[in-house]
Amino acid sequence: MTELEILSQIDFIEVILMPAIVTIVISSLLGLERQNIGKSAGISAHILIGAATMMVSIVQRFFFLETGATDVAENQRLIAQILPGVGFIGAGVIMKGEKTIIGLTTAATIWAVAIMGLIAGSGYWRLGAA
Repeated sequence: MTELEILSQIDFIEVILMPAIVTIVISSLLGLERQNIGKSAGISAHILIGAATMMVSIVQRFFFLETGATDVAENQRLIAQILPGVGFIGAGVIMKGEKTIIGLTTAATIWAVAIMGLIAGSGYWRLGAA
C-alpha cells in the first residue's frame, strides 16, 4: 500500500485533525500554567513535545497499516524510543540546589504531555482529552 492509498482510506478528521487539536490544546494549557509561574519549560516546549509525540504516533499507525496490520513487535519501535527521549528532556529540567530540588513538577508535565500526545496520536484522542 502506498501513502496515498492509506491517506485515501482514513478519515482525516478522526485520524489526524482531532488528535492534533486535543494535543495542542492540552499541551498549551499545561505549558501556559508552567510559563505563568516562571518555570523553565513553558508553552512552546510543551506544545513541541506534545505535537512531536503525536506525529510520531500517527506515523507509527501508518507503518502498522502498511505492514498489513500484523502484531509484530517491530511495529512499535518508534513509540518505544520516544519514552527514553522524553525522560532525558525531563531530567534536563530538574535542578538540585543545596537543600531543594526544583523542576520535578515541570518534568512531570513534560512527561504527561508526551504520553497524552502518544495516546491521542494512537487513535485514542478522546482518552487523551480526558
